[in-house]
Amino acid sequence: MSMVLFASVVRVGDGLPLSASTDYEQDKELQETKKHLKGLSKKLGQFPDRCTVKIGQFNVNFTSSLGVGYLMVCTENYPSVLAFCYLDELQKEFIVTYDTKRINSAVRPYSFIEFDTFIQKTKQRYNSPRSLSTKINLSDMQTEIRLRPPYQLSREDLSSINGFSLHTPSKYKGIAPTQMLDPVTLPGIVSCVLSVLCGGLNLLRGVHAIESILQNDDEDFNYVIAFFLGTAACLYQCYLFAYFSIWRTSKSFLALGLICLSNMYLSGLRNVWQILFHIAVGAFMTLQVWLRQPLGKAPDYNV
Repeated sequence: MSMVLFASVVRVGDGLPLSASTDYEQDKELQETKKHLKGLSKKLGQFPDRCTVKIGQFNVNFTSSLGVGYLMVCTENYPSVLAFCYLDELQKEFIVTYDTKRINSAVRPYSFIEFDTFIQKTKQRYNSPRSLSTKINLSDMQTEIRLRPPYQLSREDLSSINGFSLHTPSKYKGIAPTQMLDPVTLPGIVSCVLSVLCGGLNLLRGVHAIESILQNDDEDFNYVIAFFLGTAACLYQCYLFAYFSIWRTSKSFLALGLICLSNMYLSGLRNVWQILFHIAVGAFMTLQVWLRQPLGKAPDYNV
């Protein structure tokens, strides 16, 4: 019989359990699976935001958003679409019920144990699929999973989580393999071309600055550093536009700040229009990074 067996809500930063379903199951293999769940909870930040893994005769599915992770254990024949719809409902209700400040300030495990009532009630609904009335949501989730399928964790990943290969660096840090970005637009292509152009100009001026230093010891070597930092910032923005990474929008704003600072320092070598051009291109590139979100996710207007 396919069914949801257990669910929990944890804080991504440190794996602190915030709430969980009441456990009446005494199955030994299920208890062993829950032990893996504890280790997994502490490493959620290293994985993509939607994953699944098979442990014994059970499937473990989890999602993470806004610093909170939602995990569930179900039988191996339980439909994946229903599993992630269930986690999606938990996520929406938890975000509405508890604010971020309260979540971040929680110290004791299971500080929101009262949320167990909703977990249990929703679990009962999803263990009786015929009683589900969320047909539209199921259709939306089917489309989302088809476009951005959950990442399949392997036994190697589980071994690393449980301490058998502690010195192996996380391969999920930086780029999440299952995060697909929105299609590239014409403004995005234009911004990349302009950003590469600015990076090339900075690199060329930096090389000329080095030649000037070799010929004249009075030249300021800081100009070389400023030119090369500008080049690195422009190219890094192109990378952020092309690939998904954690905090990519924030990183793009930092790169824009670096472009502004380097151009301010180079004000003695560039006129106002050149400085404005470089800063405008950097700002345009940052806007395109912000607009090009993972599939199915709208831009965050609170950035």
